[in-house]
Amino acid sequence: MSVWNYAVTAHKPTNVTHSCVGYFTGSQELNLIIAKCTRIEIHLLTPQGLQPLLDVPIYGRIATLELFRPRGEAQDLLFIATERYKFCVLQWDPEASEVITRAMGDVSDRIGRPTDNGQIGIIDPDCRLIGLHLYDGLFKVIPFDNKGQLKEAFNIRLEELQVLDIKFLYGCSRPTIVVLYQDNKDARHVKTYEVALKEKDFIEGPWSQNNLDNGADLLIPVPPPLCGVLIIGEETIVYCSASSFKAIPIKPSITRAYGRVDADGSRYLLGDYAGLLHLLVIIHEKDKVTGLKIELLGETSVSSTISYLDNAVVYVGSSYGDSQLIKLNLHPDSKGSYVEVLEKYVNLGPIVDFCVVDLERQGQGQVVTCSGAYKDGSLRIVRNGIGINEQASVELQGIKGMWSLRASSDDPFDTFLVVSFISETRILAMNLEDELEETEIDGFCSDVQTLVCHDAVHNQLVQVTSSSVRLVSSISRELRHEWHAPSGYSINVATANATQILLATGGGHLVYFEIGDGLLIETKHAQLEYDVSCLDLNPIGEDVNHSQLAVVGMWTDITVRIFSLPDLNLLTKENLGGEIIPRSVLLCSFEGVSYLLCALGDGHLLNFLLNMSTGELTDRKKVSLGTQPITLRTFSSKNTTHVFAASDRPTVIYSSNKKLLYSNVNLKEVSHMCPFNSAAFPDSLAIAREGELTIGTIDDIQKLHIRTIPLGEHARRICHQEHTRTFAICSLKYNQSNSEETEMHFIRLLDDQTFEFISTYPLDQYEYGCSIISCSFSDDPNVYYCIGTAYVMPEENEPTKGRILVFMVEDQKLQLVAEKETKGAVYSLNSFNGKLLTAINQKIQLFKWTTRDVGTTHELIPECGHHGHILALYVQTRGDFIVVGDLMKSISLLMYKNEEGAIEERARDYNANWMSAVEILDDDVYLGAENNFNLFTVRKNSEGATDEERSRLEVVGEYHLGEFVNRFRHGSLVMRLPDSDVGQIPTVIFGTVNGVIGVIASLPHDQYIFLEKLQLNLRKVIKGVGGLSHEQWRSFYNEKKTADAKSFLDGDLIESFLDLSRARMDEISKAMSVSVEELMKRVEELTRLH
Repeated sequence: MSVWNYAVTAHKPTNVTHSCVGYFTGSQELNLIIAKCTRIEIHLLTPQGLQPLLDVPIYGRIATLELFRPRGEAQDLLFIATERYKFCVLQWDPEASEVITRAMGDVSDRIGRPTDNGQIGIIDPDCRLIGLHLYDGLFKVIPFDNKGQLKEAFNIRLEELQVLDIKFLYGCSRPTIVVLYQDNKDARHVKTYEVALKEKDFIEGPWSQNNLDNGADLLIPVPPPLCGVLIIGEETIVYCSASSFKAIPIKPSITRAYGRVDADGSRYLLGDYAGLLHLLVIIHEKDKVTGLKIELLGETSVSSTISYLDNAVVYVGSSYGDSQLIKLNLHPDSKGSYVEVLEKYVNLGPIVDFCVVDLERQGQGQVVTCSGAYKDGSLRIVRNGIGINEQASVELQGIKGMWSLRASSDDPFDTFLVVSFISETRILAMNLEDELEETEIDGFCSDVQTLVCHDAVHNQLVQVTSSSVRLVSSISRELRHEWHAPSGYSINVATANATQILLATGGGHLVYFEIGDGLLIETKHAQLEYDVSCLDLNPIGEDVNHSQLAVVGMWTDITVRIFSLPDLNLLTKENLGGEIIPRSVLLCSFEGVSYLLCALGDGHLLNFLLNMSTGELTDRKKVSLGTQPITLRTFSSKNTTHVFAASDRPTVIYSSNKKLLYSNVNLKEVSHMCPFNSAAFPDSLAIAREGELTIGTIDDIQKLHIRTIPLGEHARRICHQEHTRTFAICSLKYNQSNSEETEMHFIRLLDDQTFEFISTYPLDQYEYGCSIISCSFSDDPNVYYCIGTAYVMPEENEPTKGRILVFMVEDQKLQLVAEKETKGAVYSLNSFNGKLLTAINQKIQLFKWTTRDVGTTHELIPECGHHGHILALYVQTRGDFIVVGDLMKSISLLMYKNEEGAIEERARDYNANWMSAVEILDDDVYLGAENNFNLFTVRKNSEGATDEERSRLEVVGEYHLGEFVNRFRHGSLVMRLPDSDVGQIPTVIFGTVNGVIGVIASLPHDQYIFLEKLQLNLRKVIKGVGGLSHEQWRSFYNEKKTADAKSFLDGDLIESFLDLSRARMDEISKAMSVSVEELMKRVEELTRLH
């Protein structure tokens, strides 16, 4: 039963909704603060660029984000208001590097109609009050006292009902607001009011201005000495103050965002809906404004916010494309643009549609999204794990080990790649053509297997084979010294660094060498009671060439032991437990913390914190990476050291916020890996897998990998066809000619490997693509693409005409094989028992695919239908059941009766939910998302005693996601391994307007109960930023009711358990009476769902 659900974010919101700049973390530290709807990020401006300081979730959708500085404060405070009428004031605590709450409260009113144009929150420049416009006809005031503390809020009646914008004016002795509003004849005007705090009322302000540009919708208050306000319209820009009025015409455009450049407000950056960036200059003599001037600087992403940082560097936040950090140059480039993009920040929002595909056919789903809008539209391929970009590859069977070597000790790059096989060793090097070719190192023994190689001090190389240790000059490549194993003994395992070698022979003999100039010095020998299975002496202390510690993994007693060097004294002996021997051990350091990693023969990995001075091991943790033995190697990427675990599920181990993270690598089995940083392939890895050696670079180290396919147009629907290896999308392109804007709509076919357009079918004028599927029909072997369209006429409220188009892909071209005109918009298409089920305006209609009289051509013939919806927008089917999500009448369940050839309604949810997506979780439970950012589940009540009970879909789960979901799809972002517990949990993926990709997993009931208890305890320990309550945030909320979340758990909260300090974990472990290890294991398993 899919009633118990776990909702978790796989990709955080990336849509930037607000940004501001100020001195928040220190009086000399300039910060950029970014809001991404439900998260805030704090960055520090440094000479090297933006340095992230904090990224925290907010339990609310952010409506206002403003920095301000009350009297007597040395640095700025942050004011945040949420869409559910909560507000808080945050302050930075430099000791703990976190935000603390200065003030908080609730500004909702019992009565009042929420504003249509969104909430407005503003702060008086002299910090006398905060003003909020939340409900039509009311202006809420939160006054400050003279110590900068907030006092009780009150409302003032505002006559203007259709408010477009409100700002505070600068330089007024009393706090003064300027209001841009529309009257009931659709004319737009500006008015000013003084706020009398004592009388709690408005006084008529110093000036007003009537009959502005019809498109005026943005006010920019100008700071002293000029003061006054700029009114930005679609065709004119006006400067207005008590004493002056200046206007200039502009090319028609809609300004979305502005950013002030100078403190005196004489220059502003304006960003419009086409992504054009203009500079607006107020021309003035002393403090008298004489005119306005505007000039085009260049193109950016479509901006939702613009923040001028410093030295001509500007942050452009976007909701429709990637956000950018740009530099404004003094001189234009060859294309006439002054804009230079320094940095791009990926944004998946808005995800209008997506599909889940397995393009590499490796059993791992990837999500291909339709992201962005207008000119910034793109497809994004999102997959879990880290990609390897192949640079070169060569066929080689049976590789047993690999090491890279340098030609001299001070050479920055690697020259040789030593590859060891069962009975020989080959040496590859880069030739002048940047190709790998075989070469010789005379001093190396090449007709035996190599156990280990390493660069050594004094321009030397070390090779250890089963019979000897060889020291070779890297300049002359000749043998300088050799140590032979005593007769009757062979070397089983060995490890080396630049100055030390440790090896073990049969019979448990451990021998330690130090490397001199042309000399191997046998320093110490120890006899252990069992054979050695693995060794390591990777230097992670102060000295990068010399280790104080050696770690040894043992057969028989299954322990790891830590010895001090050079005297081989045993410091620590750790029993690993179980039957499986350690196969690879590694000393490593992440973010300044020392660890010991120990990999077992069954794919499990243990990690311990290592005390470098005592050799003590603490904080043991165990994770399962695969099922085969693992070999561990370090490598570096972007100046940070990470660990590569090669096995049947290769994994990169890295650290973030002092916590170890595991990210799978998108390769099938890898047997060996070594870093190969050659001049031709800097920062690369050499990877051995079934029968080949690959050299490749590694993507950014992160959990999700995103590839962008820019389209330059807005993709709205997408579908994959396995059979032809293609995608089809419905897209629209905005063409800007001089006088008017035109939209053109297309069906485009893309190759599923290269993502290039291979065929295009243009739709008619005013015709939109609404739905798309790949399907086949009864008695017809072909696979088709079916597209549903609508003719959106300017004069019609609802489309009265549409088409169903049936295409076949022949020779990589879209061939139209049938079309059917409809009496409305085809909102949804489903393949249904060999037929085509459509939703056309308010009707569900079933078509069958039949041959025409003469033979080969087919057509769609209507079979039966069902009326009774307002608009049937979202349809899912399973067997003969049809689940419909309605524009405003929630979810209903229909059934197709084959014998009677009819569709009838079985049950419905009688609540009024405005749906945005539906999905079938199992035979009886259906999932819906609606436009107040809630999720809910309903259950079919087939056991009901009366007809009335059976005709109701019972609401069994409710949850406030805080995200607008556009689409659900069954599928998974991770490899489903049959051996893991989470492999059996069904998951649904969702995509949202903010660019969130999330997963809803249906849990077994006992697991749900356990996690519900954990969530309850976590709520007590983890407090929301700004004192916002997690319980209130997750409660189902619409205009009619608020209800506690039920049958849904917040995976983001539960998984944040792994980021807690040990003390906090212990606290929760006590309350749950479950060990910390068990809790970590259970939560870590959940993280594998995404």
